[in-house]
Amino acid sequence: MAEELANPPCLIVADPDVLIRNGLAEYLRHCGYKVFEAATSDEVIIALEEGATSFRAMLVDAELSGELNAFELRIWVRGHYPGVDVILAGNVDRAAKAAGHLCDDGPHLQRPYDPESVVAHIKRLLAATRR
Repeated sequence: MAEELANPPCLIVADPDVLIRNGLAEYLRHCGYKVFEAATSDEVIIALEEGATSFRAMLVDAELSGELNAFELRIWVRGHYPGVDVILAGNVDRAAKAAGHLCDDGPHLQRPYDPESVVAHIKRLLAATRR
């Protein structure tokens, strides 16, 4: 199932649940992506600011904790790293309610994750940004 990607995109999987985060990250690695795992928005910001890796996309649980919630993190990333696509995931009803005025584009994926749907969504997202 592992795909050979010439220059594999680097992704961030940000989810407070280590079992979900690690399982999805391992699946994405198996598919050929480079993956950084984060448990909070603070860890995401540190990874982006250190700049050791050029991230292309990030999958963020809509209920991520830290200095910024998931929706605030998405706004922050758009302002500081516009080349990084942010995919919000979570319980759509709860996430939409929590987003309020902060989000103009709600969650794209629902938990529990279907790993194949995650990979397909990332591929579509990255293909669209190359155009």
